Amino acid sequence: MKKLLTAFAGCMVLAVAPIASSAEANRELKMAYDADPVTLDIHEQLSGGVVQLSHMTFDPLLRWTRNLEFEPRLAESWERIDDRTLRFHLREGVKFHSGNLLTSEDVRFTFDRLKQSQDYKGIFKPFTELRVIDDHTFELVTSEAYPLALNAATYIFPMDKAFYSGTDEEGRDKSEISKQGSTFASRNQSGTGPFRVTSRQQGVRVEFERFADYWDENSPGNVGKVVLTPIKENNTRVSALLSGGVDFIAPVPPTDLERIKQDPDASLVTMSGTRIILFQLNQKRFEPFQDVRVRQAVAHAINQEGIAAKIMKGFATPAAQLSPAGYQGHNETLKPRYDVAKAQALMKEAGYEDGFTITLMAPNNRYVNDAKIAQAVASMLSRINIKVNLKTLPKAQYWPEYDKRSGDMMMIGWHADTEDSANFYEFLTMCPSEETGIGQYNAGNYCNPVIDAMVNEANSETDPVKRTAMLQEIEKRLYDDAAFAPLHWQDLAWASRKNVIIEPVLNVMNFPYLGDLVIED
Repeated sequence: MKKLLTAFAGCMVLAVAPIASSAEANRELKMAYDADPVTLDIHEQLSGGVVQLSHMTFDPLLRWTRNLEFEPRLAESWERIDDRTLRFHLREGVKFHSGNLLTSEDVRFTFDRLKQSQDYKGIFKPFTELRVIDDHTFELVTSEAYPLALNAATYIFPMDKAFYSGTDEEGRDKSEISKQGSTFASRNQSGTGPFRVTSRQQGVRVEFERFADYWDENSPGNVGKVVLTPIKENNTRVSALLSGGVDFIAPVPPTDLERIKQDPDASLVTMSGTRIILFQLNQKRFEPFQDVRVRQAVAHAINQEGIAAKIMKGFATPAAQLSPAGYQGHNETLKPRYDVAKAQALMKEAGYEDGFTITLMAPNNRYVNDAKIAQAVASMLSRINIKVNLKTLPKAQYWPEYDKRSGDMMMIGWHADTEDSANFYEFLTMCPSEETGIGQYNAGNYCNPVIDAMVNEANSETDPVKRTAMLQEIEKRLYDDAAFAPLHWQDLAWASRKNVIIEPVLNVMNFPYLGDLVIED
């Protein structure tokens, strides 16, 4: 493996600024996630793993606190100029890993790249331009009044324009974004974050070392080196923690919560989650799903409470809609509707009493108990004569299949990137558009122009009372239309060795701020 890592490092362009070796950051963190990031390009894929990586090796303009308030990061302040314009002031003297200084031109380069990304262009659709005022001042401009401008700005992690400009050894544009990977940006990084990648072998190991010129001198973090090892199997991952093989793991499977609680050398942190887990029903690929009665039958056939209780061991909240409690769009009147007799009647009414056969696909190392959930849903669908050909894959293989819409039913989990209900609709239910990026993760190819118009109207409504009513009505219409088959909101759990103080750096977004992590003696 050492030879492989050395070979990889040889083809990876590393930023050349020095690495920290001070006593303040001399601890090593050995961590294990269920999977490692599939790319180093932070704009290639909008996924939890890639955003977690972004917070390690880059910094956003601003970020969410644990109380869901905005905390200045690379932008030290901002003010609203008018209904369409926000002015930001960058910190001065911030260095990229390459040694280049951060300026407004780097932010504009990043903004333009986000607008080109298939995964991110939907978030940034309301923005018309980023206007540079001077080296440390710029303005974000929207096409109309937009209440979520700051929410979206949490996804602007400035990239090093000079580092990512020009062509690589093969003559390809260094700023290229490709879902197929193998680009300069998918293999190389220069961010402003607390860590930089020093070696990487996909699916085996990623090593990070602390950046000596990191701008945040007030960070309490004392970790100088991080070794990330992906461990797909839940039991193996937990055992690695309890044996002292690793210091920090995520996620913690529901079946092992008590096991960790009882270990005197381990700490467990849990939170109620806002990530919805659901299945999408592909109406283009499988014609019967175009019939609302068939979609409703599927929704009635799935026992969300049973999955939450038996498979998730109570570590999930059964869902009937996209918006969790606390979000503006959460509609208290919508309840899970498990009713096999009703599902059978709907199948008969639609002319499918004898059923049909579908392909159902899910990852097996992305969400908690994802493969077990898929197996359970396949069994539930058999009760209404839907035969399922089930295929589960590691996430590195699953996402390319998802992008190709390879299954009739496909699993996805979604945390609202802007901490707002509309983000669910923009990515999961709106009519897919390659041009705008809207519906980028709508593998059901569901399309309802009336609902889409309602979402767009809500996104320009600045009165919170009116906007809440609009979002709740959208949830009701999606429910009635059985636009998808909801399962549950997945709760969160992390665990560490007792001396690894993880709680202050964790949040409901599941983006640990590991740059601030403290390891005690």
